[in-house]
Amino acid sequence: MRAVGLLLALGLLALLALLSVAVGAASIPVGTVWDALWRFDGSYDHTVVMELRVPRTVLGVAVGAALGLAGALMQALVRNPLADPGLLGVNMGATAAVVAAVFVFGLTDPGVYVWFSFAGAALTAALVYFLGTRGRTGATPVRLALAGTAVGAVLLGLVNAVITVNEFVFDELRFWQVGSLAGRDLEVLAQVAPFLLAGIAVSLFLGPALNAVALGEDLAAALGANINRIRLLTALAVVLLCGAATAAAGPIAFVGLAVPHVARLVTGPDQRWVLPYSAVLAAVLLVGADTLGRVVLPSGELEVGIITAFVGAPVFIALVRRTRAAQP
Repeated sequence: MRAVGLLLALGLLALLALLSVAVGAASIPVGTVWDALWRFDGSYDHTVVMELRVPRTVLGVAVGAALGLAGALMQALVRNPLADPGLLGVNMGATAAVVAAVFVFGLTDPGVYVWFSFAGAALTAALVYFLGTRGRTGATPVRLALAGTAVGAVLLGLVNAVITVNEFVFDELRFWQVGSLAGRDLEVLAQVAPFLLAGIAVSLFLGPALNAVALGEDLAAALGANINRIRLLTALAVVLLCGAATAAAGPIAFVGLAVPHVARLVTGPDQRWVLPYSAVLAAVLLVGADTLGRVVLPSGELEVGIITAFVGAPVFIALVRRTRAAQP
């Protein structure tokens, strides 16, 4: 049944992707979309489909899957159902590094500042882990969460200060900062794809190990699990996924927080299923939110980060109120 459910989710994702390619400022018939995909003739509608909407949709699938996996990994690692990459400051570290790249060096190409995004995510994760390990108790989930929250708050203040006082940075990042898939081409995806694929591969490999960690670190160690290696690999996967996703589309909030809860309601706590379900359902959410953002206003569109916040917050509130919500 889990396999059937995953196939159904993949089918829903395919339908939403087709809808995403067809819907926009000007609706394009599905038949025309199909012709553009398989018999491109250079016409206006075909050009819109292939150069604007297909890259945007493919990027939405990739970024959504990355955020869903990162959220599921964080919740399993710190054993906190409210955890997401933002809890440990990873997203904010990537964001601060991109803002620094634009502010200090004037870089505006995602293919260039993606490296700043990775560096920011990695350095922030290392700093949070260093702060969380101070003291006799070591890097407990609570200490890591507190350290991440504190570091993230400092970085958020710095980012807001730079954007407020520098008009150039504000103009360059005003849409990226709230999370946006608009204006991205396949070159951006090609630049971050190797890191996304590596992060996805490491994440799916960690499923059985994270099942052991869920039993508690002492019992996991007694069963032969290498806790430090699991932490390191999980942190590496989160850095790869969040760094690439943030560089490509900006700091899109909430997806990694809520989607793993929905996945666990379907699969139970088994991380071997939670992780792939989280990837597919997060991609469904992001592509659907991006499509909705194009049609919800009579003119113009809302960025996908705004839509995910409006759509996801009520869903998450309903989930945490349900006493039967599965724990990570």
